[in-house]
Amino acid sequence: MFQRLIRICVKVVQRYLPEPFIFAIILTFLAIVIAMPICHQTPLEVVEHWGGGVWSLLAFAMQMALVLVCGSALASAPAVKKGIRYLASLPKTPAAAIALVSGISAIACWINWGFGLIVGVIFAKEIARTMRGVDYRLLIASAYSGFVVWHAGLSGSIPLTMATPGTALKEATSGILTEPVPISHTILDPHNLVMVALVVVALVVVNTLMHPKNGNVVTVEPQLLADDEPESHKVLSTPAEKVENSPVLSIVVATLGLAYLAIHLFVRGGTLDLNSVIMLFLFMGIILHKTPMAYVRAFGNASKGAAGILLQFPFYAGIMGIITGVGESGICLGTVISNACIAISNPHTYPLLTFLCAAVLNMFVPSGGGHWAIQAPIMFAAGANLGVDAGLTGTAIAWGDAWTNLIQPFWAIPALAIAKLNAKDIMGYCIIDLIVTGMIICGGLLIWSF
Repeated sequence: MFQRLIRICVKVVQRYLPEPFIFAIILTFLAIVIAMPICHQTPLEVVEHWGGGVWSLLAFAMQMALVLVCGSALASAPAVKKGIRYLASLPKTPAAAIALVSGISAIACWINWGFGLIVGVIFAKEIARTMRGVDYRLLIASAYSGFVVWHAGLSGSIPLTMATPGTALKEATSGILTEPVPISHTILDPHNLVMVALVVVALVVVNTLMHPKNGNVVTVEPQLLADDEPESHKVLSTPAEKVENSPVLSIVVATLGLAYLAIHLFVRGGTLDLNSVIMLFLFMGIILHKTPMAYVRAFGNASKGAAGILLQFPFYAGIMGIITGVGESGICLGTVISNACIAISNPHTYPLLTFLCAAVLNMFVPSGGGHWAIQAPIMFAAGANLGVDAGLTGTAIAWGDAWTNLIQPFWAIPALAIAKLNAKDIMGYCIIDLIVTGMIICGGLLIWSF
């Protein structure tokens, strides 16, 4: 019965889910059609909101492109390849491989989402190269499924924003939060930690059970996943060639970058944010590739997978502009959705409905910063009026922002680029993960509210 349900989900997704770029276009028009009547906005206003938002994610798009390219280039370094191949040799059966990928990717994403997203897929890809009989689509879906815990983890942007002192917190929450909310009330709250543990265990078990029988397994030829081979060694005859292939330059510049990162993290008390992860990937890649030209070649090969990010992020930024844009009516679509949640809430159902509200918004605005801008002024005020703890409100928003990433291809773009797959190849399995993890999260938030 379970296998039949999985096959139905996979077939439906394969048949009806368009390519991610087409999905982004469809969401754009859907947001336009919804915003005009509900928010009483004119076509001109909506188009201006869309166009004004198109370039609002340029910096973030660059970050995402770099985390993909630098992470992939690091993974292609000989020493890293050797380590990944050793880990990939540990599981002896397809079920063990799926379980290991699910667990490692989820834990890595909880530690840092950028690190976990790249490492999990690279690890899964290496297993596919070395193991026969494991379903490649499920392997990559398992690696991506761990992403559902990232906002409840150590790099969750919403909990970390709540824990950051300064006037910005008070302004973002319309004066409700005048003091920072420590991560002991959000990320490290026992309720949240139990939810994370249950979700990780559920992903390991469910992903393993989803592995199809032998006749339905979809594998991939190992040579199709092979990285481009480095250029053959040649005699260095000119001073320029000797400088380009000097390991001394790599060591010096990598030492400079890693020294700054150490100062930032351990001396200045900085956090391991996305920029720090990119810097770690970048300079570790330079030093492990040994020479500047070896890293240039690896970086060039890895950059081929960044096309989806560069194409699609402006469209999602435009959708965010539609959702957050306020016309002469004085309201925006994000506010309407949030107020609808508040209208039917009581102190015990409020966290659950906040989670579901954030989950719906995430389909259109798959960004923690976007959610914070839309929901913080509204949801914390409503939560305070109902007597709901601010840490619980923020955690509910964070879980909602992460949960529907399982069926929103926005965040899967870097992973799919590395895996050389399309969203429709993995989303059928992700639907099952969405249902299972959703029940755990909803139950956890209800228990937490009492």
